Amino acid sequence: MGSRADKIGWKSATALVLANMIGTGAFTTLGLQLEWISSGLVLLLLWGIGGLVAWCGAVSYAELGTRLPKSGGEAHFLSEIFHPLAGFLSGWVSLTVGFAAAVALSAMAVGQYLSVWTGWSPMLTAVGSIVLLSLAHSFGTRESSRLQNVLTGMKLLLVFCLGLAGILLPAPASAEVSWSMESIDMLWSPGAAVALISVFYAFSGWNAAAYIVEEIKDPRKNLPRALVVGTLLVTGLFILLQYGFLKQAGAAALTGQIDVAQVAAEAMFGRQVGEYVSLLIGVLLLTGISAMIWVGPRVVRAMGDQHQLWRTFGQLSRGGLPLRATWLQGGISLFLVFTSSFERVLLYSGFVLQLFTFLAVAGLLFLRSRQPKAAGYASPGYPIPQIIFLAFSAWSLGYLLINQPLESLLGLLNVVAGLVAYYFDVSQDSSESSPQEAVSLKE
Repeated sequence: MGSRADKIGWKSATALVLANMIGTGAFTTLGLQLEWISSGLVLLLLWGIGGLVAWCGAVSYAELGTRLPKSGGEAHFLSEIFHPLAGFLSGWVSLTVGFAAAVALSAMAVGQYLSVWTGWSPMLTAVGSIVLLSLAHSFGTRESSRLQNVLTGMKLLLVFCLGLAGILLPAPASAEVSWSMESIDMLWSPGAAVALISVFYAFSGWNAAAYIVEEIKDPRKNLPRALVVGTLLVTGLFILLQYGFLKQAGAAALTGQIDVAQVAAEAMFGRQVGEYVSLLIGVLLLTGISAMIWVGPRVVRAMGDQHQLWRTFGQLSRGGLPLRATWLQGGISLFLVFTSSFERVLLYSGFVLQLFTFLAVAGLLFLRSRQPKAAGYASPGYPIPQIIFLAFSAWSLGYLLINQPLESLLGLLNVVAGLVAYYFDVSQDSSESSPQEAVSLKE
């Protein structure tokens, strides 16, 4: 843990939340949602629900982070509340889904957005971005916090400008979207529940500051502020952006598309400007991939301090870099790019990530039952935000399991693999400690 002078305030912590939330999902998922829900009104309501659920999660994590003030996010919360196994599984999911699958999704999106400039197929562009950035980080590339703050500012400006232009510019005659209240019944359909998983994925990152509790000044005050302010700001921007996309491009042009921002920008400004917007988004997504390739292996390294299984992969090279972990993560990302579609990886990863945030918020209810009064931040309106979070999460997870069983079962299979890894890790630790215990007994 650093000194107080090294710690960050609420503004920097909020910037971290913004940087994590504004990513691939904001620029890609609307086209997939239109395959499940044809109503623009219902889609905007789903994005509003996504923001509400993210806020409910943010106030829950703010309380968890101040009650259990140690960095690590879900892995720490679940270990302390339930069992070290739950924390290990959360860490396993962070590595295999939170980073590797997120890199794969971002790379696929980059492939779509930059293919018009590179002339390569989206697949080749996606693979090339993962390989080249993994190579770059194998030689000690570092990204300064100043650069990351500039890039975060660029993403905020881009989202705001695209959304504002979408609202202010007149809609083309060809851009048809249903805003009728008659379609409101779609909100409770299985398609809406599945679409909500992709909305949840787009909002993922609202809990980012909870992973670095120990690096925040006065976390009892600044952690809740960062999580709540960041989440509310992004919610407004996301609804603005998706409305602009729908109004300017129309449902027919966006349905099934990944590069929805380019489609909408071309409808607003013409093909040439649309291609430049596509280039800018592609570059910004590349910086996100670079950040995940940099951070993910460090998580493996940190887990190696506690778990034998990860020590081999977390070993540092002569240059002090976690090369094995970098290429392990890169290999998983490449496997997903080669074997899965964007939609499948999105639903698979969204299912697993939402499952573990569900467990963490449920853990707050359990923690409150054991310790009703504790120093620190208290979630406003408890337990209503937690019930809202759990209810919408359970609804979307349940429908996804029924309507998209393959993606859901792949997510559960990942958790089962984590169970096997945990017991292998425990057996390894036991076998290593046994000889030492025998020696101490002889002495």
